[in-house]
Amino acid sequence: MTDTTEISPAPNPFDPAALRLDQSFAETVGVKKLLTTVPVRKPNRQDFVRVHPDQAYRLTPAAIIELKEDREVYLVTPAMAMELPGEFAAATLFTTVNRQGVLHLWPVKLPGPDGKHNEWHRSSAEAAELAMARWARITANMSLGAYEVFEATGDLPEPIWPDLPLLEILKIAFRGHIVDRADHPVVRRLRGAA
Repeated sequence: MTDTTEISPAPNPFDPAALRLDQSFAETVGVKKLLTTVPVRKPNRQDFVRVHPDQAYRLTPAAIIELKEDREVYLVTPAMAMELPGEFAAATLFTTVNRQGVLHLWPVKLPGPDGKHNEWHRSSAEAAELAMARWARITANMSLGAYEVFEATGDLPEPIWPDLPLLEILKIAFRGHIVDRADHPVVRRLRGAA
């Protein structure tokens, strides 16, 4: 008696079709993405962003020092701001997210003590206000002397905000970047002692 049953070959372990993960694999592996970095900067000119509409997700007024040559922003405590007149700017820190889901804080400078607002700061504040309800992008226009604001025309989904309070976002964003004492390296640098 002869067996006519065909034996199928063993599957090739390197067959690309057998190796591809299902697109929902990240949802099933039991991991949670942690927020460990929050940049403090104006949105990139190519980024459409949204600003968190809840006032609990903005800090105003905040004292900041921008070290432009180092591309760093420092948060200054109110007590240290009193020690550093003329060295900091008053700003609103808006919680912002771009289309790629990157959270950042957008510092928008407030009018000076004389109440004057330059066009760069005014147009930035208007863009932040618009971005609370719509996806918006800002681009510097040197000829205009202000930012131009562009609204997305597509039907973009609402942003996904992290489940963290502003206190935690600030802690991540300004880790190692808070001016809270007279011997802080930034204070020493501003006073010519470092």
